[in-house]
Amino acid sequence: MSELNFLGKLLDGIEIKWLPIGDIAEIYGGLTGKTKADFEKGNAKYISYKTIFGSLNINNIPNDYVDVREGERQNNVRYGDVLFTGSSEIAEEAGMSSAVTSQFDEPVYLNSFSFGVRFNDDIKIKPEFSKYLFRTSMMRTEIAKTASGVTRFNISKARFKKVLIPVPCPDDQEKSLSIQSEIVRILDTFTALTAELTAELTMRKKQYNYYRDQLLSFKEGEVEWKTLGEVATFRRGTAITQKQTTPGDIPVVANGPTPTYFHSESNRQDETIVIARSGAYAGYVSFWNQPIFLTDAFSVHPNLKIVKPKFLYYVLQNKQEHIHAMKKGAGVPHVRVKEFESYDVPIPPLAEQVRIVTILDKFDTLTNSITEGLPREIELRQKQYEYYRDMLFSFPKPDVVEA
Repeated sequence: MSELNFLGKLLDGIEIKWLPIGDIAEIYGGLTGKTKADFEKGNAKYISYKTIFGSLNINNIPNDYVDVREGERQNNVRYGDVLFTGSSEIAEEAGMSSAVTSQFDEPVYLNSFSFGVRFNDDIKIKPEFSKYLFRTSMMRTEIAKTASGVTRFNISKARFKKVLIPVPCPDDQEKSLSIQSEIVRILDTFTALTAELTAELTMRKKQYNYYRDQLLSFKEGEVEWKTLGEVATFRRGTAITQKQTTPGDIPVVANGPTPTYFHSESNRQDETIVIARSGAYAGYVSFWNQPIFLTDAFSVHPNLKIVKPKFLYYVLQNKQEHIHAMKKGAGVPHVRVKEFESYDVPIPPLAEQVRIVTILDKFDTLTNSITEGLPREIELRQKQYEYYRDMLFSFPKPDVVEA
């Protein structure tokens, strides 16, 4: 890659210093003294935990509000700051970062469960550089080490301050910014391509949803309608724990969109419509065209002389929002087979069902397949970006660093 060759020449003979964050930056906290009511109707904008966690950088004014009264001493977020989540239920996800790459023309505050890093004036680090640096595998590993806990892992500020970061040419600001800019330029090319593919995928999904709605919408009297109980039978899964499984490659399908684990045996074969029975995903409809072991869910088996399995799946998937609303239970939500037995579904002629399935399958491959289509391309580009990102930040690190 020509860019990397150029970068190698740019770094030739350049000094890279690894410096503790606490020596080159101020660490400040998020909002203090706030109650739930303060976030229900606010007069000031703040950056949420969710925004930090899910964004490489903050480039727009946030849309979340909090009530900040006159005279309160709260920390404002500024251009160039790097924001971090303060805790997580998973240690490896604690301390996720997002760099502030926008100039705000009004006070913007920081979520209570987060903290900010503001570099000293004599250390010039571009926020565009920071947004990539702190998301590298190397930095994520070091930051995760500063978290501790049992059910929730909190970042220790004392340990966080000791984390070392690479600073190119700290004594030559012009040269340092030049190197940072070149690294940013290279990585921006990767993220821009991923953004283009993601935007195209979003457009294709909207297009898919439109055609699915059109193909599965029937005028009154146009087709026959029957209840699921008239055209299909239901079978519950078999309870199994991970300890009861034996090594294999057969998905154990329970109450979510992905396999819980894998097993050496199956209890469903061929085309199977699955509806998750309980939990957060209760009512989630999925389709499997391979042997599976079904557990905390039930499967729908249509009469093949009346309705094709894949057609029935698309009908139910198109009503996913309504099916989710069928959940009951305050503690662990669940759906019941009895309610699905009386659920009305359209039954066009079999030939028409095949035509509709053929069209929707093509859209589904393009928008959802992880082995083909846009999702696969996005995944490959993301891996390529992560590879070069980690390589570009793999500066030589001395065994001993003087603080």
